[in-house]
Amino acid sequence: MKSYAAYLIRRFGQFVLVVFIGMNIAYIVTHATPIDPVEQSIAAATAFGSTSPEAIGLMRESLRELYGLKGTAWEQYIGFWKRVVTLDFGPSLSAFPTPVSSLIWRALPWTAGLLLVSTTITWVLGNLLGGLAGYLRDNRTLRVTGLLVMGFHPIPYYIVALLILIVFGYVWPVLPITGGAQMNLARGWNLDFVASVVKHSVLPVLSLVLVGLGGWFMGMRSLVSNIVSEDYVVYAELGGVPQSRILRSYVMRNALVPQVTGLAMSLGGIFNGAIITEQVFGYPGIGALLIDAVHAGDYSLVLGLTSVSIVAVSLSVLLIDMLYPLLDPRVKVS
Repeated sequence: MKSYAAYLIRRFGQFVLVVFIGMNIAYIVTHATPIDPVEQSIAAATAFGSTSPEAIGLMRESLRELYGLKGTAWEQYIGFWKRVVTLDFGPSLSAFPTPVSSLIWRALPWTAGLLLVSTTITWVLGNLLGGLAGYLRDNRTLRVTGLLVMGFHPIPYYIVALLILIVFGYVWPVLPITGGAQMNLARGWNLDFVASVVKHSVLPVLSLVLVGLGGWFMGMRSLVSNIVSEDYVVYAELGGVPQSRILRSYVMRNALVPQVTGLAMSLGGIFNGAIITEQVFGYPGIGALLIDAVHAGDYSLVLGLTSVSIVAVSLSVLLIDMLYPLLDPRVKVS
């Protein structure tokens, strides 16, 4: 138990370090951009009329304080971390004066739901099919399935998303191709709204699943193909152990440990795929909000979204690391 606690402490330390480094990189990149959010806001405010120099000066001072750009470089850096800790990134430029935090919390559940569902389906289905294909190598159905899922793997997310959009939106229009839910429905935990959310999420989830399935399938099939030749598996087969138990307890469980590592390492890529998918389908999540913020030069919103994304991905990796001992008992005594 003590070794497991030490393991968790080490992993939490890594989590804090990754978040700290990621936040600093986000801060440096956003401050290095040539776009000045203050001057851009002033230009937008004075585009349709004349404004006195005194009013522009007061506006400039107020905006610098709102965007955390007042004071020396060190004071701005300390102010950034205060905003991160308090989750207050100031007002959004593109949706002024709406706070950045309000926009993020409004979009976050959509992306979290999309990623949770698509990642779970992709990982479970890919490993299950890959494990079966590696163990039952002569099964013709699994061979055909493998060819199909691997065919989608090298295709970029946006190509698959556009293909799905054309097929199910125009050729065979059975599913909605944009938005997160029907616009005229009251939002809440009622059956009509939940059904609409599920219906609108089918195509974005399907695009992510089709692209990601092949990687997990090939990885699991390769691992299982190596494990089935191990002595303990051969002895179990010669000893008359049921095939289902061999597959479940001897083969799949040992092969899953590297796949859990792969899941933790791929979360950043999965998030990038969600950004593209949300943009293609007009899904109201973090990805679409980030693209709009970049196009609008919304400094505060980009910084807020980047910071939340870094914490979310790092926290997901931490939770996966905490599950390791359930699959590999050797972690507890390492």
